[in-house]
Amino acid sequence: MPPRKKTLFTQENIDSQLQQIHFLDPSSSTENLEQLGPIIKQIHTSRQQEAFLKTLQTLVESKEAEIEKICADNYQDFVSSVGTLLTVRSYTLNLRDKILDLDASVSSVGHGLAAKKKALLKSKQTAANLDDAIDTLQSCLRVLDLVHRIGVLVKDGKYWSALRSLEDIQTLPPSSLSQTPFFTHLLTSLPSLRSQIKDAVTASTNSWLLEIRNISGEVGHLALEAMEARTRRWRSRREKEPILKLSRVGSSVEMVTNEKIEYDVLDNEKFRVDFTPLYQCIHIYTALDSLEELQRSYQADRKAQSTLILPTPLSILSLPSLIQEIVGFFIVESHVLRTTTGFRSEREVEELWDNVLHRVGEGMDQALAAETNPEVFLDVKESLIAFSATLEGYSYSTQPLHSLLMVLFEKYEALLENQYGRRFDNIILQDDYLPMFVETQSARDGVLATVWLPDAKAAEIKSFSLPINLPWSQTFYLCCQDIRMFVDKYYHFIEGVAQYQRDIDDILGKVIDRLLTNHISNRIAERLPGISGLSQIAQVVSNLEYFETACVELGPKLTSIRSSHRGGTLHLSSKASFSKTLLRAIHRINAIISSKLNDFFELAEYEWIPATREDTPSMYLYELVNWLTTVVDGLVVKDAYKDEAYSGAVSHVSECLMDFLTGRNVPAINDNAISNLLVDIDFIEGELKNMGRGHLNPVFAELRTLCNIPLSDLVQNYLVPSTRQASYSKVKPKKLATLLEKMARAGLNSRDATQRQQGVKRQREAEAVGRLFPGENR
Repeated sequence: MPPRKKTLFTQENIDSQLQQIHFLDPSSSTENLEQLGPIIKQIHTSRQQEAFLKTLQTLVESKEAEIEKICADNYQDFVSSVGTLLTVRSYTLNLRDKILDLDASVSSVGHGLAAKKKALLKSKQTAANLDDAIDTLQSCLRVLDLVHRIGVLVKDGKYWSALRSLEDIQTLPPSSLSQTPFFTHLLTSLPSLRSQIKDAVTASTNSWLLEIRNISGEVGHLALEAMEARTRRWRSRREKEPILKLSRVGSSVEMVTNEKIEYDVLDNEKFRVDFTPLYQCIHIYTALDSLEELQRSYQADRKAQSTLILPTPLSILSLPSLIQEIVGFFIVESHVLRTTTGFRSEREVEELWDNVLHRVGEGMDQALAAETNPEVFLDVKESLIAFSATLEGYSYSTQPLHSLLMVLFEKYEALLENQYGRRFDNIILQDDYLPMFVETQSARDGVLATVWLPDAKAAEIKSFSLPINLPWSQTFYLCCQDIRMFVDKYYHFIEGVAQYQRDIDDILGKVIDRLLTNHISNRIAERLPGISGLSQIAQVVSNLEYFETACVELGPKLTSIRSSHRGGTLHLSSKASFSKTLLRAIHRINAIISSKLNDFFELAEYEWIPATREDTPSMYLYELVNWLTTVVDGLVVKDAYKDEAYSGAVSHVSECLMDFLTGRNVPAINDNAISNLLVDIDFIEGELKNMGRGHLNPVFAELRTLCNIPLSDLVQNYLVPSTRQASYSKVKPKKLATLLEKMARAGLNSRDATQRQQGVKRQREAEAVGRLFPGENR
């Protein structure tokens, strides 16, 4: 800074200044020194004290000179003026001293003031710097507070507010802070803070996913409980309103009814699932333009969780809990899909759903591969039905589940058929074939309600007084009971299956046909050869008759049993098998009777070359006829079967007698023996006639004619074709020739000449009849 230019005082300036000073104010008793201040200050400032004093001295001298001049004219005035002047001088000297003192004081004060001013200016500059620093620090603190607040918000889970705070930092108005390295560094750290927010919200969502996995079972449990209650309500209503019998849970009618009962398994008095962490995460990722990343991560996490739900291998015992977890899992997925926009797609959820259903199917196949208990399949079916019905309400496609149920049904049906097949086998094997005995009305009514009978027959049995022997054995009752149980269990599996197939009813008919044919009819047929008691065989016949009736009645009755299901009337073809077995049973009766008759004939003591003829029948025939009438009439079977038994017995008697005449056991026979045989035949025919069964006598026509031809000497007539066809068509040439040969042998071996001639004649007749063999039916 250039030095300040000094002010020079001229004589005129000093005079002018002195003229302005009035040291003595006439009106005042004090000195007027105030006007000296500015002059002294100016002198001090310009540092011309000496010059001023010199000028002032010159002025004083000048004034003294003037005074002396004036005083010369007026000395007295001069003296007075001198006195005054001396006084003024003394004042002037005094003033000078004061000025010097004041100058020193002012100089001292000025130096202090200058130093203080300099210090003040420096302090003001420092204060300004401090103010700037404070302002800057305040700005930094505000920014740092925002950053700190972001951390607190993240810690408190307020991720959206933290993200908004980041935006606030980024959009701060321009200031002195904007150009600082601190602010630049802060701006470069914002992506890191965004990543921290993103990581924090991701961690929160992962924790939420873990929590959801842990509570999915409880959500599924509540949903299945709600479905079970819903099913019970609907079943109760269906029982009250038959018109709704064909409507299942999930049908349009049922859904309209169920709309009145609102129950949210995710938010109820027992339980509440908070989806806020997921929604926050979606919101944050959307704001960060990273939603696709979250979608991929969420899908991968949920897929991994769905995989962990189903263990390998799958245990049937754990199936209910697994079903609960799966139901809870997909209820959560449905809620997320419904309450978010653009986050989840139906395709992604369907992918998870299809994958889980595929693994459930594979797990079921493996778990049930070696299972032989149908009840296990029923339990699995109940779990799958509840599973299907529950998630069907959340718009999931359950067609694969119904397909799986049909596969399980096929296995269940096969196991059920095997199970009941074994039961029927045991029933047939253990039956003693005695009439079923009932003592009380309740027992009788219970049996009649179980078996299948025409109404008229049931009414007839009810009319009998108690106790009674029912016309069937335990086999018929137990088999009917088991058939009902089989049908109930058969349709129990189908109950609740939405995709009900009409051919299931046809399958039921075929299965029952197989059970009735293979395990009842055929098993009875297999037991027949081992049964030797005619009363037991008769009971078998009675059972078979009622089984035939049951086959006719069973179709409509089964239709009424399954009236809650779709399909037409069932038609059974197993009646033919029972009819065939019934014939075998009748044949078995005939075989047993024939066997007993053989015993009688083995005891018969015929003399085949007697000397005389008898007028009375053989004694064994009395016992034979008595036994036959007692046994056959005692059979508890229809009269038609008794007639058939008599017919078979009479035919067998005829065959045995014919064997005597034409068989190999009797080598020779004469006319007397044949005549005695005719007496026996007459006796048998008479007894049959007396029993009212004379219609069976034609059985002996061939035998009688065969005996009469040689006895009446009608062989030559027999040799005439026209006569043979007209009168002897029942007699075969071979049998006649054999009889003639035996008669010839008896005559030729006789000692009587007449008998030998008769033997020669019979020999020629036998040869003549024998020549008829090539052209005749033998």
